[in-house]
Amino acid sequence: MTARVAIYTDGACKGNPGPGGWGALLQYEGRERELYGGEAATTNNRMELTAVIRALETLKRRAAVAIYTDSQYVKNGIEIWIHGWKRNGWKTRDRKAVKNADLWVELDRLRDKHDIVWHWVKAHADTEGNHRADALANRGVDSIRPQAQA
Repeated sequence: MTARVAIYTDGACKGNPGPGGWGALLQYEGRERELYGGEAATTNNRMELTAVIRALETLKRRAAVAIYTDSQYVKNGIEIWIHGWKRNGWKTRDRKAVKNADLWVELDRLRDKHDIVWHWVKAHADTEGNHRADALANRGVDSIRPQAQA
């Protein structure tokens, strides 16, 4: 039987570029796993992509996955734009290098290992999983930023 996994992802950046974080909430058969991390100098789009990649990397075997992201960049990129980028040797329509190509290549590789349905959710709306992924992404930012002294 194929595992059915729900994954909520989000990225955060304090300045763009600046310190950033990513977060992912995985749900499977009533169990949950929270993931987060951060980078000192990054962009929000890199963190959005990293959240999905890190979540998919944790899956041990092929799964039916529902990914919920508030990033149109991630959803449109993986479902629509990537086909042209690959056909054009990772160049955009106007022959410029695709931004974050390293992450797109990795996400494309991981996508082929699973049966994924992509969902866009409105940021900061009434989706609990998205709120939790956002909190995890901000925890990721905090994990690399020095905490203010009281």
